[in-house]
Amino acid sequence: MKTECIGDFVKLKGKTYPCTVSLTMDLVGGKWKAVILYHLKDSEKRYSELRKEMPDVTEMTLSLQLKQLEKDGLVLRKAYGEKPPLKVIYNLTDFGKSFIPVLEAITEWGNQIVSEQGEFLTKD
Repeated sequence: MKTECIGDFVKLKGKTYPCTVSLTMDLVGGKWKAVILYHLKDSEKRYSELRKEMPDVTEMTLSLQLKQLEKDGLVLRKAYGEKPPLKVIYNLTDFGKSFIPVLEAITEWGNQIVSEQGEFLTKD
C-alpha cells in the first residue's frame, strides 16, 4: 500500500486533505509560491529584490503569497527597525529548505521541456 493511502485522509496543522499530494499542492501550489521559494533557495532576499526578480507578479499577489508561505512555515520574515521604512528580509525555514530538491527537479524538468519542445528567449 502506498504511504499516502494508509488512511482515508491526512491532517496537518488542523487541516484535513484527501491525500499527501493535495497537502503539498496547498502548501506550494499556484502560480507564484514555488517561484518565490526558488528565488529564496540560495539566499535571503528583501521584498524589493524579489519584486525585481519576479517582475510579472503584482505587489499584492507577492505580499499575499509571502504571508501564506510564512503562515505555513516555509518562509521566515525578519523585520529590522521600529519605524517604517523597516528592513524586511525573507528566507527559507528548515521546512522550506526541505523543498529545495523538489524545486531543483521542477527546474530540471522545465529546462528539459523547453530544450525539447520550446525555446529560451532573452529580453530585448
